[in-house]
Amino acid sequence: MADLIDFTQETLSVRLKRNPFIAEVHYFEAVGSTNTIAYQLALAGAREGEVVVADAQTKGKGRLDRVWQSPPGINLYTSMILRPRIEPATAPQITLMAGVAVAELFSGCCTGSVSVKWPNDVLLKGRKACGILTEMKASAGRVDFIILGMGLNININPEDFDPTLRAAATSLKIETGKVYDRLEMISTLFDLIEKWYRVFLRTGFPGLRETWLGYADILGKRIKVVYKDEFQTGIVTGIDDDGTIRMQGEDGAGHRVIAGDVHLLGR
Repeated sequence: MADLIDFTQETLSVRLKRNPFIAEVHYFEAVGSTNTIAYQLALAGAREGEVVVADAQTKGKGRLDRVWQSPPGINLYTSMILRPRIEPATAPQITLMAGVAVAELFSGCCTGSVSVKWPNDVLLKGRKACGILTEMKASAGRVDFIILGMGLNININPEDFDPTLRAAATSLKIETGKVYDRLEMISTLFDLIEKWYRVFLRTGFPGLRETWLGYADILGKRIKVVYKDEFQTGIVTGIDDDGTIRMQGEDGAGHRVIAGDVHLLGR
């Protein structure tokens, strides 16, 4: 079904603050980027659990300085302030945690078609339906705050995508033929974020690893890792406690993948 109730400050606050983890909701009809707004709020002292939600973004942020297409009225664009007591080196694992939460959300709508792509994408039938971007401020060897930003393609149609994205991007509506209530979707999303964030705080990535691997399905698979103008290929042998991928290169040597885009290859 379509949105039963319009996105407003009031409707979002009522729905999202049913979750005790949500400290405050900041809604905007349009912003440059929800991550930018959340970062500014965090600098000003906003609490963990405060969220920014926008109906549209004009400068949506993707990883590696890419742009996240963010038209109004059809998708979810949101950022959450987190203040975990962790070392800065641990912060990238928050991205993997969020990927598990989004994958679980999508699996409730599109069973058997959901996968995660290291480190920050969630796919439906092999095409991108969610991007996750975390930004951090740290000092004195500890995290001050992390901004967890997420863009989820919910009800966007194929023709609404930029032509350059149509072959690689998709949405829940495209894959299921259904229109989804965004208020219900964002409420469930933050319920799942809270669930997996609590697991992460107790156990670190090891508590998420098997679930993440279940969605990723990359163990023993050939991959190509692209970083800037360089690439390497090899077989995935595991994923470490810190979320980096272990890979056996074509030369037989072991490698740790800590950055780049990972693509599955045929055998």
